[in-house]
Amino acid sequence: QVQLVESGGGFLQAGGSLRLSCAVSGRSSAFNTMGWFRQAPGKEREFLAAEMRYGGSTVADSVKGRFTISRDNAKNTVYLDMVSLKPEDTAVYYCAASGFRLNLATTAPKASNYDYWGQGTQVTVSS
Repeated sequence: QVQLVESGGGFLQAGGSLRLSCAVSGRSSAFNTMGWFRQAPGKEREFLAAEMRYGGSTVADSVKGRFTISRDNAKNTVYLDMVSLKPEDTAVYYCAASGFRLNLATTAPKASNYDYWGQGTQVTVSS
């Protein structure tokens, strides 16, 4: 059974930094593409970043320069490092996995292309 478990969310002040982790378990073939998304109340799920199992990554323009995705295959963990956080970054953050090697430019940013999702972790940034 494939499982994704996020951790690392919390409450912090604007300008702070946070690292989110996503521990994955199950068939390794299910994790060829890993992605991070977020969803704020009343808004659609927003793509943040994606990383391929054997190299290659992309970060959404909206958070580029502040968010970084990385992956430790030995630990079966994907990370999202966030710096200079703003109140508008407040949301539930989700990691997702796809068994396909998605195209980082076209299909990786679309939530519908991911097969598995974590339960989400709340990030709240105060002004």
